[in-house]
Amino acid sequence: MELGRGPLSVSPKHALNAICPYFTMFPLEFPLRILERRARSAELVLDPFAGRGTTLYAARQRGVRAIGIDCSPVAVAIARAKLAKVSTGDAVKLAQSILAAEAEPVLPDGAFWERAFHADTLKDICRLREGLLSMAESDAAVVLRAGILGILHGPRTKVGSYLSNQMQRTFAPKPDYALRFWKKHGLTPPRVDVLGAIERKLERVAAGRYLTSKVGWSDVHQGDSSRADCFGGVPSGVDTVITSPPYYGMRTYVADQWLRHWFIGGPARVEYANVGDLPSSGKDDFCEGLGRTWANVAARAKDGMRMFIRFGSIPSRLVDARKLLLRSLEASGSRWRVVSVRNAGNAAAGKRQAGQMRDSANAVDELDFHAVLE
Repeated sequence: MELGRGPLSVSPKHALNAICPYFTMFPLEFPLRILERRARSAELVLDPFAGRGTTLYAARQRGVRAIGIDCSPVAVAIARAKLAKVSTGDAVKLAQSILAAEAEPVLPDGAFWERAFHADTLKDICRLREGLLSMAESDAAVVLRAGILGILHGPRTKVGSYLSNQMQRTFAPKPDYALRFWKKHGLTPPRVDVLGAIERKLERVAAGRYLTSKVGWSDVHQGDSSRADCFGGVPSGVDTVITSPPYYGMRTYVADQWLRHWFIGGPARVEYANVGDLPSSGKDDFCEGLGRTWANVAARAKDGMRMFIRFGSIPSRLVDARKLLLRSLEASGSRWRVVSVRNAGNAAAGKRQAGQMRDSANAVDELDFHAVLE
């Protein structure tokens, strides 16, 4: 793996890691450098806050088994693609078979849906949604679902790369805001060749270079990592953890991904619940919740396990991130020895947590922690 020749986020070799635009906690370079320079002997990598699966993808590229846990079903759907076998042919054939179904799909109604998608496009999207929800998981289904999530909404293009009216790629706007924006600018939803858009997306993904995952998409689990029962699918012997927990006060994951959440089976409306999120009512509760995750990780750890954490704060909830993270390690009741704490720069360039929907001028420096379990 070559680093240092431009950002890997735009490299065609790593198109699978970019299968769906999503706010990421760290760039691909972060876990790759750790696995290449500081954890070369890693055999079992865990990310208890997997997000879109960047750590899992990096481990796959190093030929290391990786396991992820995340409370967001959207994040899990995207992360699973990072460990799936990529076959454009199989995924496209699956899309074709679903779209060929004669049964009429159930369509969501309301002003937002009428203005967000062309009627024919929406019908195809709903047919794909129902088809994927009704079938058993497979590599083809996992990759197809993530590919559709990646093109479900985004900017209008001449070739029809995205299926929606003008939207952001990384998160879905709230319906009232979107309607005002479209009306103000006179924007109507384009009719998009849905199968063609899927084929173009998957062809780009399949053009990358990927090692075969040792186990596959089944190693990504949905759950709250602060609960011990969510570690049932994690074997003992974890030797490396690379992760980035939610920053204190960051509680918009579900609402920001509401449209993708709808596609994978959620309601056709914005939900502001935060099931599985770390408590942010106070610093003590946050540290205790995060400490429970570190305790659960320690229970599956191999002696001398090393943990690498990127952590920071968001502009609206400035805290001493260093102190908060160290307190959480103490709260775990496990014997963590902090090897180093380093400044990782700020998140302005990477659309990471600290810069989410904020002016980049307000981005806060993040920290990289390295700890060893003794």
